[in-house]
Amino acid sequence: MTTVVSPVAGRVTALAEVPDAVFAGQLVGAGVAVEPSAPPAGGLVAVVSPVAGEIVKLHPHAFVVVGESGTGLLVHVGIDTVKLGGTGFELAVAEGATVAAGDLVVRFDPAVVAEAGYSAVIPVVVLDSTPDSVSQRAVGTTVASGEPLFDL
Repeated sequence: MTTVVSPVAGRVTALAEVPDAVFAGQLVGAGVAVEPSAPPAGGLVAVVSPVAGEIVKLHPHAFVVVGESGTGLLVHVGIDTVKLGGTGFELAVAEGATVAAGDLVVRFDPAVVAEAGYSAVIPVVVLDSTPDSVSQRAVGTTVASGEPLFDL
């Protein structure tokens, strides 16, 4: 069993609450989302890997990490943030990097996301999983970065 940890500190929500039909409908997989806590004024939010594994896909706004079990997890930093073209994001690792759960992957400025009119919510999705196959026990709670969200 692998424990999937939160990539950021914040409030855990159901994917159904994410303002994006693909995530809300669990079309890429089941999971939860985290609404990041506000950073100190002008601060960046650190986004960490939810599991140990390899970063197989890396964009400023999203990454996929494949754990030792072969399961891929998508961490999508905000909704529609691809339209920012990387503005407000800083990559801390390269594609192909091996990471431990809790290792820094990207930092982002939630103020840039908000100014563009986008949501900063961060879906954490088990790729190719069936809808409603992930425990929702953490939904409604507030977690610190690195605290458990669900088990695989």
